[in-house]
Amino acid sequence: MENQPVLQIRHLTKQIGNKKIVEDVTLDIYPGEVFGFLGPNGAGKTTTIRMIVGLISITAGDVIIRGTNLKQNFEKAIAHVGGIVENPEMYKFLTGRQNLIHYWRMCDGVKKERIDEVVRLVGLEQRIHDPVKTYSLGMRQRLGVAQALLHSPSLLILDEPTNGLDPAGIREIREYLRKWAREENLAVMVSSHLLSEMEMMCDRIGIIQNGKLIDVKKVGDFVGEEEQLNVIYTVEPAAEAKMCLKQLLPGQTPEVTPQGLQVTLSREQIPQINAELVKRDIAVYGIQTATKTLEDKFLEVTGGNQIV
Repeated sequence: MENQPVLQIRHLTKQIGNKKIVEDVTLDIYPGEVFGFLGPNGAGKTTTIRMIVGLISITAGDVIIRGTNLKQNFEKAIAHVGGIVENPEMYKFLTGRQNLIHYWRMCDGVKKERIDEVVRLVGLEQRIHDPVKTYSLGMRQRLGVAQALLHSPSLLILDEPTNGLDPAGIREIREYLRKWAREENLAVMVSSHLLSEMEMMCDRIGIIQNGKLIDVKKVGDFVGEEEQLNVIYTVEPAAEAKMCLKQLLPGQTPEVTPQGLQVTLSREQIPQINAELVKRDIAVYGIQTATKTLEDKFLEVTGGNQIV
């Protein structure tokens, strides 16, 4: 990733009446990364996105896209942005290529050859001459992204890009998102309620709650920061191993699971406990660590609220 951010949000605030919907949000998004934006119901996530793309006014703060302030020069700033909100709208009686040509005519300074480039980028070469009404939802999503990429934006914003897709379609969009970010050197900002997908899709995650950005981290840091780990020992004989673990770990009662005996340990304790079990003639067939998922961390940070 480049050091210079594509999107800079500085102290962004939206107030309606006496209520602050978004308060003092500051955030950077860089080329080549997929940034996940998460928040519980009413957290201000959608309001933030709408301010970024100019759909609603900004009460205070700044949105800077490729060095241009959105409030000072809207047309120049927004020219660097492509986006889709939920399902892209297309002329279903036209072919995919005819839809792209229609949109291309509205894009100043874009060579017609760019249509073929974005078609290849989203993998629609085999179906681009078919009517859009014959496309699956996943194919329409890809065509929508082709349209959003036609003018070679620096920032791609996708709101719920996997909404309504089956598992195969979700995986397809996930893989293409990472490809687009890499090959086009795009900064991609994506919101989704599918946390397991965000964990596999994104480089960094930002969580917003009650209008305030409460945490921004790399996905690996979110799910791998625990000092204490849940560790499962697959052992025999299990009863003797359980008694041994209770002696070695005062205050803990090993939990019996289908995989084995689960205890809470630091990383350093894992081999020590293994050595003690072996010393006592207990056969250890496997050791697993059960780390927290992004969903676990999200619910922990936000107090278990539902997500939009």
